[in-house]
Amino acid sequence: MVDPEDEEVRFDEMTDEMASYFNREKEPKILITTSDKPHTKTNRFCKELSRVIPNCQFLFRRKASMKNMVKQAAVLGYTDAIVVNEDRRRPNALVMVHLPNGPTAYFKLMGVKYCKEIKNCGELTSHRPEVILNNFNTRLGHSTARMLASLFHYDPQFHGRRVVTFHNQRDYIFFRHHRYEFRSLEKVGLHELGPRFTLRLKSLQKGTFDTKFGEYEWVLKRHEMETSRRRFFL
Repeated sequence: MVDPEDEEVRFDEMTDEMASYFNREKEPKILITTSDKPHTKTNRFCKELSRVIPNCQFLFRRKASMKNMVKQAAVLGYTDAIVVNEDRRRPNALVMVHLPNGPTAYFKLMGVKYCKEIKNCGELTSHRPEVILNNFNTRLGHSTARMLASLFHYDPQFHGRRVVTFHNQRDYIFFRHHRYEFRSLEKVGLHELGPRFTLRLKSLQKGTFDTKFGEYEWVLKRHEMETSRRRFFL
């Protein structure tokens, strides 16, 4: 467990790569792309995700290498790049690179449910959403939550009633997207807007994407680390 008032934690948050976002020095600008020749389902997921995140563009890779794509994105002023990978024609992994200096997080992507597959799915508006980060209690959890938060504008438009939730439960991060519905002065409901998916952090690397020479802050080694059902990392 991490105490937010701990001096060491506060110093880390003041000096990490996301500090400029939390100091409101630069508005987030997000790039979403895929692996080469993505399937229709992967494209659909990217398009729906780009509608959830404000100031976000979905572009095709066009055979560019990962390193070159990250460098070009930084030159063009993007603050984050998200690469959605696929397996068996379905999105199965997500690489998030915070620009220009990292870090880079690799997530397993599971349980994707598209907007059309959600019963009574609501219509999306262009309002900037409120972001809720729940149950990220460790130092690694704090770093992960700060990366996720930095994808969204730091000044939500509350009158739009949109809310994005990242809920950590047993190291699985559940993503949900809703709109508040005020039914009376005392009753408030949630109308799901979609999409819906689950993430699991596999690695956190210092700097931008580099599989050969990159320095890893943390890597999930299942057979060594998952020895207890009561031990969690986020």
